Amino acid sequence: MFVDSHCHLDKLDYDDVHLDVSDVINKAQSANVKRLLSVGVTLDSFPKMLELIEPYSQVVASCGVHPLDVESEFSLARLAEYSSHSRVVAIGETGLDYHYQPETAELQRTRFKQHVDLAVKLSKPLIIHTRNAREDTLQILREGQADKCGGVIHCFTEDLAFAQAAMDLGFYISISGIVTFRQATELKEVVKQLPLERLLIETDSPYLAPVPHRGKENQPAYVVEVAAYIAQLKGCSLQEVAENTTNNFEKLFFR
Repeated sequence: MFVDSHCHLDKLDYDDVHLDVSDVINKAQSANVKRLLSVGVTLDSFPKMLELIEPYSQVVASCGVHPLDVESEFSLARLAEYSSHSRVVAIGETGLDYHYQPETAELQRTRFKQHVDLAVKLSKPLIIHTRNAREDTLQILREGQADKCGGVIHCFTEDLAFAQAAMDLGFYISISGIVTFRQATELKEVVKQLPLERLLIETDSPYLAPVPHRGKENQPAYVVEVAAYIAQLKGCSLQEVAENTTNNFEKLFFR
């Protein structure tokens, strides 16, 4: 059994690729992907996303404001209200992205700190996006006592030192289809050294489809390709990757 620990079900193509959410879930289940976490990126889009997944008990949600969406409509009270919903198992996607929007860095840090504070208060894990912001990301997590709630560094592309620092805070490391890309040589070496006991797998659907699906829209069923590549890198069985990443998902989000 596999779990897609990070997808955006409200952003998939339901006109040309999939019939509806049920179709996506059925394709995932046919690939033995039994649970999905649909991740929120803005407060305005969250209610519709929650409505979309509500009929499907195998899908849970997170609520947050993506660092590239920090200029969207925001209310801390609204974030707290949505995040307290019973289907919400995590806070985020939140974090810092100085690559695409360095001009909003100050606002990103403010929003990130607010998410960390709320996650600690609600005792729900964080889903972290970080790019070109290693030091600030770790500093905010440490100062905000994020070790009390834990979380995951999603779509991991950082170095081993960052991974170790995050794991020291109780965080898991989530590997996406990027690891299958030919040019991701450094990431492949890092994954070889990471313990299975701290790994999650994800698609980040509809983005970053793994080889051999690269160029297509990504979907939760493809998370199996990520798991298979990790097994190849680490010289272990696919079943070991499946069991560990599924158990890690349960430990993190359903403790």
